[in-house]
Amino acid sequence: MAKVRQDAWSHEDDLLLAETVLRHVREGSTQLKAFEEVGDRLNRTSAACGFRWNAEVRKRYVQAMELAKRQRKERKRALARQQKHATKETTSNLPHSSTKLTTEHSTLSLETVIQFLTNFKQDYETKEQNFQTNEQLMEENKRLQQEISHLTEQLDKNKKHLKSFQEDYQTFIQIMDRARKMTVFEDQGTLKSPAFRMDKNGNL
Repeated sequence: MAKVRQDAWSHEDDLLLAETVLRHVREGSTQLKAFEEVGDRLNRTSAACGFRWNAEVRKRYVQAMELAKRQRKERKRALARQQKHATKETTSNLPHSSTKLTTEHSTLSLETVIQFLTNFKQDYETKEQNFQTNEQLMEENKRLQQEISHLTEQLDKNKKHLKSFQEDYQTFIQIMDRARKMTVFEDQGTLKSPAFRMDKNGNL
């Protein structure tokens, strides 16, 4: 079923979004996976969740985000130490030459390979998040362009209505002016001219 929810975000929705993102970051997951999880729970798209996080919620959890990142680093260090300890135990009974990958010019340790792959994964996740953010911004820009087009169309309609109203008003004023003039003329026509009479001597 397509996710079409478009109602406003409540405080509980923002809190769920923040808690989920911080948990994913703390556990070494990605924000994109957090957006997908919240989207499934709130019946929203992951893009909408990502835009809400970047536009509104993230600024309220700056310190919590920094703490989650530090906890992620500590968690990775702990896992690395555990893996290193397990590797040493596994290879303790093997010949010393089998614990390293040797080339003609250098020796590449297992720890170096793990660190390289870890850094590569982090870079990939960062690029993936940036790509997702760009997609969200493009979708928001498209929505705003459509809204601007709708408002422009509505403005043109209002201008036409205003022009029609002004024309009707001018016509009404002209009709009233003609009616007033006709009334004045009729009143003047009812006034009688003075009558003069002349006597026999020729006097008025």
